[in-house]
Amino acid sequence: METTKIQQPTMNPEPQNEHQWLQKLVGEWVYETEMTMGSKQPPEKSTGTESVRSLGGLWIVAEGQGEMPGCVTATTIMTLGYDPQKQKYVGTWIGSMMTYLWVYDGGLDGDGKVLTLDSEGPDLTIEGKMAKYRDAIEFKSDDYRVLTSQVLGNDGQWHQFMTTNYRRKP
Repeated sequence: METTKIQQPTMNPEPQNEHQWLQKLVGEWVYETEMTMGSKQPPEKSTGTESVRSLGGLWIVAEGQGEMPGCVTATTIMTLGYDPQKQKYVGTWIGSMMTYLWVYDGGLDGDGKVLTLDSEGPDLTIEGKMAKYRDAIEFKSDDYRVLTSQVLGNDGQWHQFMTTNYRRKP
């Protein structure tokens, strides 16, 4: 009988290049979001702020405050890190407007400019159904990044439903 050796997480590891990429997110940001909830509905816009801090150079914790569609104020918290054993970026996202814990995993593109994160969560249009989601964080410059969110449709295609532009506070 062969036993599988489980690799334990390293305690007090040195940050790798993948961890250092996340540190670009650290700082104070303002954002503007445009969200489309259906093809027959006009896009809704909202604004807010985000404060991103580092946790030991291995993780980032991003706390956002802002408006949501329907004029609801919400708080969101995102964590992101890199798991060397999985060789993937991993993280979570929660918001004060819902009870679901979103779990991310993903990776950087070949140029190291876009971090794509996959998740599964409640379908935003059909109650009781789950859907696959994809968020992409792209740095346009050190002080400007764009988050695009897509959902996998019943047609097997990815459909973009949200774009958020983040600008670093001066």
